[in-house]
Amino acid sequence: MPVGLEVWPGEPYPMGAHFDGFGANFAVFSQVAERVELCLFDDDSREQARVTLPERTHNVWHGFVPGVGPGQRYGYRVHGPYAP
Repeated sequence: MPVGLEVWPGEPYPMGAHFDGFGANFAVFSQVAERVELCLFDDDSREQARVTLPERTHNVWHGFVPGVGPGQRYGYRVHGPYAP
């Protein structure tokens, strides 16, 4: 895991992952999530970092990660009720 990985509040829109030249904003909708984690992976699909998205605005979980750029592999872990 990278040491000192930061996550800032970021913005709820636009949805998805968006690079601004300095880092990436991540925003994902979930009406029932209790917590959302952003997982960052290397080119060999090994998880390198996991951070909790710190903010929720109108059911959009969001955070900004400085230094993350185009080509970064990522996924989300969504915590909460599961009842398909």
